[in-house]
Amino acid sequence: MSKIENSGQTLKYKFLIIVVSIVIPVVVLILFNIRITSLPPLTFLPPIYATINGITAILLIAALYSIKNKKIKQHELLMKTSIFLSLVFLVMYILYHMTTDPTPYGGEGIIRTVYFFILISHIALSVFIVPMVLVTYVRAISKMFDKHKKIARITFPIWLYIAVTGVIVYLMISPYYVY
Repeated sequence: MSKIENSGQTLKYKFLIIVVSIVIPVVVLILFNIRITSLPPLTFLPPIYATINGITAILLIAALYSIKNKKIKQHELLMKTSIFLSLVFLVMYILYHMTTDPTPYGGEGIIRTVYFFILISHIALSVFIVPMVLVTYVRAISKMFDKHKKIARITFPIWLYIAVTGVIVYLMISPYYVY
């Protein structure tokens, strides 16, 4: 691919990354304010999407192990699967919140502070991980491996933190769910 073609491709990806990175949080915010009353509350979803977060965390660690051992195809498959699972998580999470009233956290004292610290950091980083994952992925598929590796070193621990804290948040709030 010539430099001109590559720069045109890069601009196209930059535009798509910016659009997707803005559209996803905006759509999530809008959908969180829409309540679907014609469906029963989808209370069975939280343990499923918490499990998806846990599986994503395991796959991310396996992908790191794979690339460190030069298993490039395996790394690629694990990363694509992690991206797919993150999308499935997001859809389920939105559906749950569109059909179910919010669950207030009932813990008290220091555990309450810990819960809200984890929750707020998890949510805030979730917004920023979207463009980071997209940039990391685009650099890989564009064969810009030096740049891919550079941003992956930042993206990986943040994404892993989000996946793990998703499970922790679920475990901390699950006693307060009303079924």
